[in-house]
Amino acid sequence: MKNKHFLRGMATVNFWADDVVAARDWYTKLFGVEAYFQQPNAEHPVYVEFRIGDYEDEFGIIDRKYAPKGTQPGPGGAVLLWHVDDIEAAFERLKAMGAKEYDPITKRGESGFVTASVIDPFGNILGIMYNPHYVEVLSSRTA
Repeated sequence: MKNKHFLRGMATVNFWADDVVAARDWYTKLFGVEAYFQQPNAEHPVYVEFRIGDYEDEFGIIDRKYAPKGTQPGPGGAVLLWHVDDIEAAFERLKAMGAKEYDPITKRGESGFVTASVIDPFGNILGIMYNPHYVEVLSSRTA
C-alpha cells in the first residue's frame, strides 16, 4: 500500500428507505441539490445518490428491501457525524422538517466539539457536529 492511511476518507454513506422517492425529495429539500444519480430511473428509483459538502461526499439512499439480511429495523449502528457551521440552527431545521431528536446537542469537553443527531422520517440516524478540526483542515486546504 503506497499511502500510510488504511482508511482514506468517507467515500459513500448509504441510508435505507421504504419509500425512496419520498426520501429523495426530503433530502433534496435538506441539501438544496438534486440527486445526480437515480437507478433505474427518477420515477421508480431503488437507489439515488447525492454529492454534498466541501468534498462532494456521496450520500446514497437505497430501497430497504435490498438491506443486508442482518439489518435490524429502526435506528442503530454507527453514527456518521456531518460537520455543520451552526449546530443549533441545523438541529432546529432538521426537527422542523420532521426529523426526531435522537441525541440532543451535546458539548464534548472544552475543545469546541459539539454533536447532535436526529432520526430522519425514514428511520435513519443523521448525525451533525461542529468540529474545529474539520474547520482547521478545510482552511489549510483552501489557503
